[in-house]
Amino acid sequence: MTDVVALGEVMLRFDPGEGRIRTARTFQVWEGGGEYNVVRGLRRCFGLRTAVVTALADNAVGRLVEDLVLQGGVDTSLIRWTPDDGIGRTARNGLNFVERGYGIRGALGVSDRAHTAVSQLRKGDVDWDAVFSAGVRWFHTGGIFAGLSDTTVDVADEAMAAARRHGLTVSYDPNYRPSLWAGRGGPERARETDLRLARHADVVVGALGLAGRHPGADRISTDEVPDALASVAGLLPDAQVLATTLREVPSAGVNDWSSAAWSAETGYVIGPRMPGLHVLDRIGSGDGFAAGLIHGLLAGTDLQRALAYGTALGALTMTTPGDVAMASIAEVEALIAGASAAVRR
Repeated sequence: MTDVVALGEVMLRFDPGEGRIRTARTFQVWEGGGEYNVVRGLRRCFGLRTAVVTALADNAVGRLVEDLVLQGGVDTSLIRWTPDDGIGRTARNGLNFVERGYGIRGALGVSDRAHTAVSQLRKGDVDWDAVFSAGVRWFHTGGIFAGLSDTTVDVADEAMAAARRHGLTVSYDPNYRPSLWAGRGGPERARETDLRLARHADVVVGALGLAGRHPGADRISTDEVPDALASVAGLLPDAQVLATTLREVPSAGVNDWSSAAWSAETGYVIGPRMPGLHVLDRIGSGDGFAAGLIHGLLAGTDLQRALAYGTALGALTMTTPGDVAMASIAEVEALIAGASAAVRR
């Protein structure tokens, strides 16, 4: 039986380490994707049984992605395999080149993901009643998947509605990526899509992405976060929990890291504060936060504790390379309890 299912793209990430994409001669290869990273973290850190619904072109690259997903312990039985035409004319697998950044040089992502197999999914391609009828407890998707093409938003809508029909808890992360919406309506259309889908969600992660005029339009200060989350709650009256990371970026290698949430039961809640957090690789930290939050909510903890799980796993995700969380639950709980970085042996 599967606990959590995610819908999203899984790409190959090419990591030049401390170097630059433009001058690299070798890359470390990881798997990653906004929605997938969440279920990977839930599986590896917290031991939940998870699966990912995605599509891959059936060639050696797609099978490499599958192998990496299997190494992460995530069930691959729901992957849809698209026939390969030999050169990727009809369908291909997504690639993501990412620099970690250093000091005054921020992280940089260069994605190569147009016309991928998963972007061509259409409403009706997946039997969601079959997926959700086997005891699944939670379904997660987000704005990255929804923004891949003109058809994926309908797939996400169909999946979220089916999950609600089967009594699952549904979460959504707006996770705005300007590159996905360039030439396709920009941030205004992204906002329209997010509001359409987030209305199906019980839990919205990255909820500050729905505040303001449109994604990226307004900088929200820490003092403004309570009112911003309250405004999002007004837009989404059926949402049970709205959560967000809070990050200041003095440099690529040092971030001030925290979180906040709102629920109808508790009102506004602040997560642990981690100022001056040293960062090796920030990519995937928001997905780590989502995984920790979902773990806490599924385990029946209060919202404050769930926020602590999310904040801690997000922080630990920034201490290792690649998109995916590599921390254990013991490390997460030790960090919540105030453990230091002293050597353990």
